Amino acid sequence: MTMQIELFRDDYRLRERLSDKARNIRIEVRPGREVVLIYPRWVARAQALAFLRSREDWVRDKLAELARRDADNPPPPAARWDGSDEILLRGEAVPVCVEPASLRQCTVRFEPQAVTLFAPPALRDDPSRLEQALRRALMHQAQLDARRYLDEESARLGLRYSTLKLNDPQTLWGSCNPGGVICLSWRLVMAPPVVFRYVAVHELCHLRHADHSDRFWGLVERQMPDYAQHRRWLQDRGQRLHHYLPRRRGSG
Repeated sequence: MTMQIELFRDDYRLRERLSDKARNIRIEVRPGREVVLIYPRWVARAQALAFLRSREDWVRDKLAELARRDADNPPPPAARWDGSDEILLRGEAVPVCVEPASLRQCTVRFEPQAVTLFAPPALRDDPSRLEQALRRALMHQAQLDARRYLDEESARLGLRYSTLKLNDPQTLWGSCNPGGVICLSWRLVMAPPVVFRYVAVHELCHLRHADHSDRFWGLVERQMPDYAQHRRWLQDRGQRLHHYLPRRRGSG
């Protein structure tokens, strides 16, 4: 169970989250000048706010960094569903077309040069339903890609994962628990394939080294010698992926 408190500061929106799962206080700086303060229930609110105040300079540095990245890579406009939209698919911007069809539900077709939604008349003017259909279809593509990368790279590493899950986190691209459950962001299907593969390699390497020690990074480098440039791509451009089909508050 998580309780949230939202406050507006002079230059950013602060969200406080009391979490049953959190083990310590942490701060997340997100696009849209949003700062999330997460702390366990056994930590007093005054202590959590004091922690935030002690790191105000770091928070503002991160906000400025995100602002610079947005200026260099401006977010796409909101979807209009009128044939003028684009979506990122495996690193390439492709147009999104909506075509009328005698169907009960939307069907999505992926082609190298376009993504087409075939929509029944009742849904063609319902942006939320079109968005849901496209998101589901992209998640399916992400599932296919993720499974292929994990199977290929786990065989090369001589490791075995147990389960693949897709989700839509704001600040992580992947995670791996001791039981071999690997969670990946479905939005990685928008990134270049080699970037998606890097995240798969990264999480698989956690099956052998649960930390980010030199041994962990050495294993990542042996598996993918050019991993640093793909990691940098996510640092520089990854947040842009969240501007497409943005996650609604309270979901994910």
